[in-house]
Amino acid sequence: MTLQINGKQVELPDNVNSVKKLLLHYKLESRIAVVELNKEIVKKEEYEKRKLVNGDTLEIVHFIGGG
Repeated sequence: MTLQINGKQVELPDNVNSVKKLLLHYKLESRIAVVELNKEIVKKEEYEKRKLVNGDTLEIVHFIGGG
């Protein structure tokens, strides 16, 4: 499956078919993140049921602590 993530075209395995699985794939599931799917913010409680399809556009912003 081909997705556009943060402005870059990315090829992912077909089993990465939901927002939750995408975050798991990138090891971001335990971080505070905001996900925008096709210009719509996805609520955290919807990550598992929001399916991804070939050609979707995502923006993922995750926060990094530090000082």
